[in-house]
Amino acid sequence: MVTGFRFPDVGEGITEGLIKKWHVKEGDAVKEDQVLAEVETDKAIVEMPSPVAGTVLRIMVPEDATVRVGQVMVALGSPGEPVPDVFPVGAGPAVTVATAPAATAAAASTAVAAPSARVQSTPKVRKLAQELGVDIATVAGTGPGGRVTEEDVQRAAKPATAAPPPPPQPKPSAVKLNYDFYGHIDHRPFKGLRKTIADKLSESFYTAPHATAMEEVDATELWQLRERLKGQAGEHGLRGLTFLPLIAMAVVKALLKHPTLNAELDAENEDIVVKRYVNLGIAVDTPEGLMVPNVKRAEQKDVWTIAREIDDLTTKARSRKVDLADLRGGSFTITNYGSVGGMFGVPIINPPEAAILGVGRIREVPRVKDGQIVVRKVVGLSVSFDHRVVDGAEVAAFINTLKGLLEDPSQLTG
Repeated sequence: MVTGFRFPDVGEGITEGLIKKWHVKEGDAVKEDQVLAEVETDKAIVEMPSPVAGTVLRIMVPEDATVRVGQVMVALGSPGEPVPDVFPVGAGPAVTVATAPAATAAAASTAVAAPSARVQSTPKVRKLAQELGVDIATVAGTGPGGRVTEEDVQRAAKPATAAPPPPPQPKPSAVKLNYDFYGHIDHRPFKGLRKTIADKLSESFYTAPHATAMEEVDATELWQLRERLKGQAGEHGLRGLTFLPLIAMAVVKALLKHPTLNAELDAENEDIVVKRYVNLGIAVDTPEGLMVPNVKRAEQKDVWTIAREIDDLTTKARSRKVDLADLRGGSFTITNYGSVGGMFGVPIINPPEAAILGVGRIREVPRVKDGQIVVRKVVGLSVSFDHRVVDGAEVAAFINTLKGLLEDPSQLTG
């Protein structure tokens, strides 16, 4: 018996992944639950355990290739067993087929799902099957988790003599030169995390009407507070204390006062979901691009707890060991581009959130205070927001609250 292990539905709307590394090769004997491969799914790397014990007969998807949910990744069985080119559609993460020396591929390619008392399909698909005279219980579903789609029903309604469509052929790799007309060039793959970031930001930019409000904040008192607290970091399990946890605490307090910025738009149901909790996303710069894990229920935590969680999430993100749950459920994001330079920026909203705060670099500049020109430490803040959800006046009120907390930061550690 040959078992085809499908890329499972890991939830959260993920439809595909990128094979980062195979831990086995063809011919290897594996145990049940042994890690077969690492797959990058929506910014996180997930280990794929073997569903059965056996021998790796064929790796169906190579490293650095994309695999879709439900697609067979690897064939497992006994040494020497023939592997079918096509596996029958099944609802689970693994599908097992009986093999024989001859006609194995033919049997597999014409296999259909056995009738079931409960077929996964939508009412619309069931209605289409009824109109076309198709017994939906005999239709092999090709959708996620074996779900029967409209295309499956339409194919089943065609005459039995119609030849099945040929399996999709891999797109031939284009020849890449290391030079162009003007000189030498390099190539970097546009897939995996980089493609995920591009897709998500494109969706955000072209879906949500962005607007950005900016303000300058006197961070002199904040700087002094951080200097006083640095010596206590070791007592709280930290090597040091950056400004980010203090700014994060101020953001949490400001969001509780202006919750419209801590929301998301459910356009399909015409509903603005305002969240009374704060899952605070922290944009982390990694070698492969930005990742945004979030501190869950930040409104229930003090500045030291937030500092530890930011430090832990940052370490996990940069080592690509962050859990998918840490990347989901965010309600508002902070991106601290000031850590690499820059006073102001125009950040792009992290969908489906309604707003994002950009924090610039703290620098010394001359300012007028009490009629005198003095040197002050100043930071620039930028808030980009979805104008469908929140108006500029509310954003201005939020920034003023945030500014007040940062210029008088005694409330942040109480």
